[in-house]
Amino acid sequence: MLWLVLSTLRHRKAGFAGAFAALLCAAALICACGVLLDTGLRGSVRPERYAGAPVVVTGDQFVHKTIVKKKGGGKKDKVKHKAKAIAERAWLPASVAERVRTAPGVRDVVTEVSFPAELGAGSGPGESWGHGWESAALTPFTLRDGRAPRADDEIVVDAATARRDGLRVGSRVRVASALPGAYRVVGVTGQSLEHQTAVFFSTAEAARLSGHAGQVTAIGAHGSARAVEDAVRGTAATVHTGTDRGRAEFLGAEKSRIKLISMGGALGGTALLVAVLVVCGTFALSVQQREREIALLRAVAATPRQVRRMIGHEALLVGLAAGPLGAAAGLPVAFWLRDRFRGLGALPPNLDLVVSPFPPLAAALATLAAAFAAARITARRTARIRPVEALGDAALSRGGSGVLRTSAGLLTTAGAVVLTIVLSNLRTEAAAGPVTVLTAIVWTVAAALLGPAIARAAVAVAAVPLRLSPVGGHLAAANLRAGARRLASVVTPLTLMIGLTATILFVQTTMGGAATSQADDGIVAAHVAGPKIPHDAAERIRRTPGVTAVTEVLHSTVRVNLENYGVQGVTPDGLDRTMDLDVRAGSLAGLNASTIAVSATAADRLDVRPGDRLALTLGDGTPIEPTVIAVYGRGLGFGDLTVARDLLAAHVDDPRGTVLIAGTAPAGIPTADPGTLAADTASANAEVNYVAMALIIAFTAIAVVNTLAMSTADRAREFALLRLAGATKRQIMRMLGWETLAVVAVAAVLGTAIALATLAAFGAGMTGGAPHVPPLALLGVLAWGAALAGIATALPARLAMATRPAETISTRE
Repeated sequence: MLWLVLSTLRHRKAGFAGAFAALLCAAALICACGVLLDTGLRGSVRPERYAGAPVVVTGDQFVHKTIVKKKGGGKKDKVKHKAKAIAERAWLPASVAERVRTAPGVRDVVTEVSFPAELGAGSGPGESWGHGWESAALTPFTLRDGRAPRADDEIVVDAATARRDGLRVGSRVRVASALPGAYRVVGVTGQSLEHQTAVFFSTAEAARLSGHAGQVTAIGAHGSARAVEDAVRGTAATVHTGTDRGRAEFLGAEKSRIKLISMGGALGGTALLVAVLVVCGTFALSVQQREREIALLRAVAATPRQVRRMIGHEALLVGLAAGPLGAAAGLPVAFWLRDRFRGLGALPPNLDLVVSPFPPLAAALATLAAAFAAARITARRTARIRPVEALGDAALSRGGSGVLRTSAGLLTTAGAVVLTIVLSNLRTEAAAGPVTVLTAIVWTVAAALLGPAIARAAVAVAAVPLRLSPVGGHLAAANLRAGARRLASVVTPLTLMIGLTATILFVQTTMGGAATSQADDGIVAAHVAGPKIPHDAAERIRRTPGVTAVTEVLHSTVRVNLENYGVQGVTPDGLDRTMDLDVRAGSLAGLNASTIAVSATAADRLDVRPGDRLALTLGDGTPIEPTVIAVYGRGLGFGDLTVARDLLAAHVDDPRGTVLIAGTAPAGIPTADPGTLAADTASANAEVNYVAMALIIAFTAIAVVNTLAMSTADRAREFALLRLAGATKRQIMRMLGWETLAVVAVAAVLGTAIALATLAAFGAGMTGGAPHVPPLALLGVLAWGAALAGIATALPARLAMATRPAETISTRE
């Protein structure tokens, strides 16, 4: 058996090259996703500000919930503890520092307060944070020039900031913060941080600017971590050592870690599903091209089992060659993804990828399994041909689908319908995102399984206009009618590419369009100012002649039953003159520190209505239980929850926000587009999703080129016969052009239908309306598919006709 397999591979290099390319790309994708997943599970963030403190104490950055499942019957109850990260920094009472100081064996205890503070244009690396000078020892920072700040209008800047902005001792600079002001530089440090800017104030001024009197953000210490843990036991403090200090310093690290786990798992699973589908199509085409050879083996007494084993062994050998190479290629792909995600702010800059043998090994094994499964699936029909029918079947391929394939196609269609219904009832993006892509893939699998039947129906429709062309169109119609199975094989990857690309692109436009539309319709203010407008500046605008109402808007994220919900804080006075939330029940008139308004979507999910109490945890971990006073319709544009601005401002890292102005706005204030209230976060998430799924789309595009090139190159003898019968190269190319046009038309109809069905369900669940599909963008997707199909057909065809027809005919098949 082995010599036969090796002989086949040696003499059919071109046919197996397509399968090799598909498997190599699949292994690279799966390996890259595995590296992301491994980094999310085991990655660590290096500390910067806290590098000089072996032990760091911070507030608990998680909200916790214990779930007890009663089992009854004398069995022990099942207790499960869940913890979810909060969005803002959790502060600690300053008294916790005193407990740490009194712990045995603990010394050099230093407290810190941190708050957003930007110097000048704020163009430094990463974020810019203000601190009290007493916390400089946490890094440690030491003075290169000048002295420590003592007065309220004095600051110390780090070395990189002084160099970038041309600052020195004696310079005056304006610092933007929640309470902006002008300050004099009295010192420059000898150090700077790689990924953030540090500005140091006097202890009293830092406490004032932070807005959290009597509280600290972190406590650093030297000594026994166990002694520190014993000292803070019973408080909301958590103790960090080693690389865990990085997570305490960079709050986005935990969110990024969770995102990497979910993205790596979802993207890897999607890549594997797409790989199996693509490789199945590639092997199916390869087996179709070898039907005469397989028929001869059956005629000389080869059993179906032996044929299946032969094809399976061929797939294993191709997989063994492609898997390790693809896995190795996946490592630079993972680093490319890391750089893109860092550029979009989705990953902390100091979170390094975890590179271990496990992702490449898993990718190689998964690719091997996918190759073997794909080959065995595609070999079933050919291997079961009866020996008496073998030669006839090879000479003129039958177009029937088979009962098993048709049944599988119908069952898959039923599964796709179920997934579509489920998708139409999902209300959270975290749940709807993976199901959306899965729905499109399952619809594509159903179309692939029913491909021959779809192809025959499509050919019957396309034959009428094709026959209007007397030579090329007539030949194209005849070829398509005789090669329904081949048509189905080349249509599937193109359908997958069009369907997935349109789905991924237009999910984002559907969400972004609905959010922007709601924000545009809901803002009735004449002017929008922002971002990062301090409260004092808003008060000055409010007192300006001609201004009739000013609404300050803050955004954050809260936890309700451990789930994330977007929340906005608004100024209640004059809200009806600046913002229309489309209130459907209750009234916003009573909005204050003890009440809350809820979007209709969130109200349905949480089962609350006006008059109910809603328990939630604010972004800094503070639990509250306000009374619901209203239910509104524009949740996508303004957030699922709405509270009073002063309530939210006390529990966010940065209390600056956007300002809505009714009346005549004063001159000189920064303006903003109303749609940015909803679009900023959506745009960032969309860009991350685009980058992640671009690899899947690229893989499907390679599969399109691969399959069409294989299909065209295998027809060299057919082209030679046509040329010997009197057809010119131009007529054959015209015939191929008509065939390609038919393939693109069928794939465009199927891919667009799959995308629209999926998007309609997504829109019904997430936005309550129709999907937003820009016509020009859809035409661009279709044009891209047509261009790929044209190139992948024309180039192999010209190469196939490069030799003389007689030489091609005399060549052994």
